Amino acid sequence: MSSPIQSRVGQVFIPVRDMGSSVQWYAALLGFEPGTASHDDTIYDIPTDGDTRLALDANRPDFDPSGPPRFFFWTDDMGATLEHLRALGVTITSAVEDIGSVFFVQFEDPDGNALMACQRA
Repeated sequence: MSSPIQSRVGQVFIPVRDMGSSVQWYAALLGFEPGTASHDDTIYDIPTDGDTRLALDANRPDFDPSGPPRFFFWTDDMGATLEHLRALGVTITSAVEDIGSVFFVQFEDPDGNALMACQRA
């Protein structure tokens, strides 16, 4: 069966309530220089490697952040990742889990969005 919709992710949107503090938090988490939001300060495009884009979205500040992580960040060093998260005071919500092909840790951003970092086994 064919479809005109491609099985390739273009952009992931992370809902946030306070754009300024969210940009600063993600800049510290991911190591980029914060810039200016667009669309009347409601969208911030986080610099990413690869084709998939990542944006902070403050258009719906009444969102419910519950649920599992909807995507993950790759890491090559889980130990350094844990140290980095702890140094930033990030809420870590799981132990490191090894599922065979990868191991991962879950954590939250200041808005309660569930995030994950994965390392290939």
